[in-house]
Amino acid sequence: MSTELVTRRDYLQAHRRQIVARSIAAAIAGALPIPFVDDWVVAAILSRGYRRIAAAHQIDLDDRAATNLVFGKTPPTSVIDLAVGSLAVKLATQSAKRVLLALTAVRRARSAARTFAAMTLFDHYCARLHTGMGLSAERALELREEISRAIDSTDGALAFHPFRKGLTAAVRASLKAPLALADAASGGALRRLLARRSEVTEAEAVDEVEDALEKQLADSGNFLSRAVTSVEQQLAAETNPFLEAALENFDRWWRARMAVQPPSAP
Repeated sequence: MSTELVTRRDYLQAHRRQIVARSIAAAIAGALPIPFVDDWVVAAILSRGYRRIAAAHQIDLDDRAATNLVFGKTPPTSVIDLAVGSLAVKLATQSAKRVLLALTAVRRARSAARTFAAMTLFDHYCARLHTGMGLSAERALELREEISRAIDSTDGALAFHPFRKGLTAAVRASLKAPLALADAASGGALRRLLARRSEVTEAEAVDEVEDALEKQLADSGNFLSRAVTSVEQQLAAETNPFLEAALENFDRWWRARMAVQPPSAP
């Protein structure tokens, strides 16, 4: 990677580890064989990630705006919808081998790479394009649209082999079931939430997943922390022409959009 490019984008380094970690954890959670739980865990991991990036740039981002950045116009799953009972957990165990086979490194790596690109573009937006104190839910929808457009319309694709390597190691670390894998990624928070689903509030549930994720990353010996470090090292060692082009396209398209549309109220 050229010195010029590193200098141009050095403002994106501060949150890289957090973005990589959430991209990997969300990719693992997305393989859960339990209805609703997969979407809810992904939302808990990624929405808090968007909020932390925004906060680091002194931008107010409420729950609705963060959810819109993750899911767009698709209604997210509520913690109430996690009342799937022991039958779903039993089903997950019975179908573990089949689902684990479906958890191909390539499929999950592509998902993680896309999440990494989206959150990196959001970090760029916060650092270079945002005006005002906060980001409204309505503006967040527009922002997600332009981020998706930049990723989908840029020639080529973000190399996903660094994520494939990290996710392959994660799968090998837990051969019991995808449920056990996701539970390990969350430091046991997933099973605790399923057990307490009728007692816990949405905010408490998200906080528990967030705390567990932070503990996992702080422990250099567990598989998630090792996978994140591996991906970080590879991303730092390789050129990334797709991401650079996507950043430039997003920047140009967002500025053009704002030139004909006044900023929304926070």
